[in-house]
Amino acid sequence: MPPYRLQSLLDMREKAKEEAEQAFSDAVKALAKEEAEQKRLEAELERRRKERKAKVAEYFQQIMAKGAGINGMNMMGRFEERLKDDEAQVALQIEHQKEVVRTAGRLVEQRRMLMAEAAKELKAIEKNKEKFIKQVKKERQDREELQQEEIGSALFLARQRK
Repeated sequence: MPPYRLQSLLDMREKAKEEAEQAFSDAVKALAKEEAEQKRLEAELERRRKERKAKVAEYFQQIMAKGAGINGMNMMGRFEERLKDDEAQVALQIEHQKEVVRTAGRLVEQRRMLMAEAAKELKAIEKNKEKFIKQVKKERQDREELQQEEIGSALFLARQRK
């Protein structure tokens, strides 16, 4: 059988498809990592909120036990504001992380489309190769039939001459 003329193109398309699949896989892993980080930050914010409430209540109990006045209440207010500022920083990190997750999601979709395109191109060249192989087999079969016909004609003519 003659060599397939587009074999190098087929090899390139196979390699491109494999690379696209790997890039898609990497993008999915990166997205999962970023989503996990977002969940961790959200859990951290929730933990800090609960912790703030518990600390403020504890601080309030200490102030009441000491019998502190306005000064103690002001200190408690500043303490609570500082804890709220920490929570706000974590909330900002969460918003930033949400944007990172959206970006990673868009990258996954982009990689998915590239992978689908690479698969489509590979399928097209594979279909071309199948047609080529089918054509080569048909040509070979036609040649064999022609040779068989010629042999049959030669035998018939040889018998006719006798």
